Amino acid sequence: MSDPLAEVRLSRPGPAGEAGPLDARLYDLVEERLRRILRDSPPVATFLGIHELDDRLGDGSRDALLGNAAADRAHLAAVEALDPALLSGDARFERDLEIHNVRRVLFDIETIRTWERRSTAVDGLGDALFLLYARDFAPLDERLASFAGRLEAAPRNLVEHRSRRVGPQVREWQTQEVESASSLPAFIDEVVGVAATASLPPIERRRLERAADAAKAALADHAAWVTDSLEDGTDDWPIGPEAYEELIRLRAFDGLDGDDILAMGEDLLAREKAARVSVAAEIDPNADEAEVVDRVKSDHPATFDGALAAYSDAMHRARAFIIEHGLVSVPDDEHLDVVPTPAYLRNLVPFAAYFDPPKFESGRTGLYIVTPSVNGEERAMREHNYASISNTSIHEAYPGHHLQLHVAGKHPSLTRLQADAPEFTEGWGMYSELLMREQGFDDGPRARLMLHTDAIWRACRIVLDVRMHRGEMSIDESIHFLVRNTSFERANARAEVRRYTFTPTYQLSYLLGRQLILELRADERRRLGNAFELRRFHDALLDAGSIPISFQRRALRGTATRSGAADTAAAAR
Repeated sequence: MSDPLAEVRLSRPGPAGEAGPLDARLYDLVEERLRRILRDSPPVATFLGIHELDDRLGDGSRDALLGNAAADRAHLAAVEALDPALLSGDARFERDLEIHNVRRVLFDIETIRTWERRSTAVDGLGDALFLLYARDFAPLDERLASFAGRLEAAPRNLVEHRSRRVGPQVREWQTQEVESASSLPAFIDEVVGVAATASLPPIERRRLERAADAAKAALADHAAWVTDSLEDGTDDWPIGPEAYEELIRLRAFDGLDGDDILAMGEDLLAREKAARVSVAAEIDPNADEAEVVDRVKSDHPATFDGALAAYSDAMHRARAFIIEHGLVSVPDDEHLDVVPTPAYLRNLVPFAAYFDPPKFESGRTGLYIVTPSVNGEERAMREHNYASISNTSIHEAYPGHHLQLHVAGKHPSLTRLQADAPEFTEGWGMYSELLMREQGFDDGPRARLMLHTDAIWRACRIVLDVRMHRGEMSIDESIHFLVRNTSFERANARAEVRRYTFTPTYQLSYLLGRQLILELRADERRRLGNAFELRRFHDALLDAGSIPISFQRRALRGTATRSGAADTAAAAR
């Protein structure tokens, strides 16, 4: 059978100044692996802007997953076998990063093995459909045809996922899968309703309607199967201290261990809470902190449509500010859309999130999704208060994730494209919030109150990530801890904590990443002295791609050396 991706051209780094004899072999291996991933996981291809497989879902079975793990093992061995002495300096960097990436993937599959105790079929299907609908990369008729193809593949794919089940399923995770299965049909109906008003030929419209009916019936059957797993399920979901510590080691947090990170989180929580008390007194010295926070959260748009408009306004003001003040370069070809979070994701994304622009699409538009409410919570608009809207728009848009990931997508390295580095990605979003206040953007006391409130939330994430996954705090204890320390509405706090349970070390990455970037900035100031420029520092970080901060440090030193900057301190090290 012919390869549908045979004509797809993927990028790779250009020849190094002094190319090594094995450089091309390394880049061939990296490209071969990514092509395998794209063939086996068509939604990944869609996410990256490669649309030859848009009507497919891939094999969701246990055998397919383990087959990919075995292929990754062979790939890792081949990359490790490349003699670094026969690679250029640039290729050695890429080789080390590729090894880092694949070891992380294999640890999740082979050691943590969440996939055996949690069904993710519905969320995977929802994401695969959402990308086709929300991104305007082709005429609607073409996207609806691909949508129908994926709906037709859904019943088989849902059944295939059942083969992954081993032992008792985690009740909390399976409950989330049932909720997603009950929410996704409404999104499917929304798309079918749009198709009824589009210029879709009648035969294609009937095909879509039949596929939608079959997919919804399969979702109901899947939900019943998952519900059956609750009876003999388990509440034992933490990965435990030993696996958690090994995961932290693989994340390469500059030598930090779990206890170091927990101590940092507790210290930052105390500092940020003290700072919020101080700012609350600045707003109203005659009111207690809780009253001031309540007052600020009560200042919000009247409707969710008004909130979306406020998010759009805040992100465009932030964009203009960073250009005017020369904080970081902004490419002319970036675009960003703000849309409501689809219903099936609202229990897992209680506030906002970002989908980066597809690397291989010419338009490359980012998606900034904002959640109206979780389960129709009446007080949800309080989380869309004006001060928080400003902070969130900095984090998600400018100079946060949208700018960061748009620039990262320009790098030709396929290894960097697949890097697992939330401490840099999420850390940059947190760093952006602080940077903009440092530079005077929306730096009034109400905005600073929410800056500290959001930092308190991320400090809580550090504490909860470590303690939950080491088995030291339950879900209920964690929700109470989050509500008590952040003043979140309980529905939002519960949605937060539920997500934490299956993403060990991800949630701690936000504030930890900010601190690591601040330390890196301070190190560069000391290293370069008067030659240090803030804009050049930011551009170098973003140009290098979304890679671990330990690799960012290496890239910065290499860039400084090639540009002739003084590097005596690095040479001494």
